[in-house]
Amino acid sequence: GLVGKGRMAEPVEIVEFIQNKLSENLPLSGKKAMMTAGPTYEAIDPVRFIGNHSSGKMGISIAEKMAKNGAEVTLICGPSNIKHSHPNINRIDVVSAADMLVASQEHFSYSDIAILSAAVADYSPKNVSDSKMKKTENSLHLDLQPTVDILKTLGQHKKQNQILVGFALETDNEEENARKKLAKKNLDFIVLNSLNDTGAGFKHDTNKISIIEKNNIHKFELKSKQKVAIDIVNHIIEFKHEK
Repeated sequence: GLVGKGRMAEPVEIVEFIQNKLSENLPLSGKKAMMTAGPTYEAIDPVRFIGNHSSGKMGISIAEKMAKNGAEVTLICGPSNIKHSHPNINRIDVVSAADMLVASQEHFSYSDIAILSAAVADYSPKNVSDSKMKKTENSLHLDLQPTVDILKTLGQHKKQNQILVGFALETDNEEENARKKLAKKNLDFIVLNSLNDTGAGFKHDTNKISIIEKNNIHKFELKSKQKVAIDIVNHIIEFKHEK
């Protein structure tokens, strides 16, 4: 409150004091969260890459909602032109799956919650050309090698009190494949996006998800990615109390 003899505190100090008091009551106050979002780009040569259609919208929406609930968020983001606005988000921009792995490992070690929503490339070119490959009449063969599985790597190092959330984008045997991923990668729960639902997925503003736990499934309606983010964050808040 007041500083000195009857002197009013500086307005900045008052605002900070109020902000600190308010954030103390938020459900994720004092928690460190790590997010991955967006696509990765795997270089073929200086101008070409292998990528995917992820916009980063879903992951960035979740990062915003986590921060609004008091978490200190590290957002590791692949190439995306979507901006974030919350001051509690520290954004790290990366390009390739290898960059994302390094950043994720570094920040996971001290995170309470990690949500991996990025669409990470499963393969990257074995040999990257230093100069632009010239077009010829012949067919082009690219040698691809598997990238390191970030989710599985973090799952292997997960401590008892850490919450690890993965995303699955499936087209067939969706639930079964998501459950396999949940077990294999040592996740607490997995968010299943279906490519079979109209209006869901990469380029839309809407999404339709199911949240799958070991012995449970929660199905949600098609809704805006902002609202989907609220559902996911609420699930994390409830889950945190169970752990």
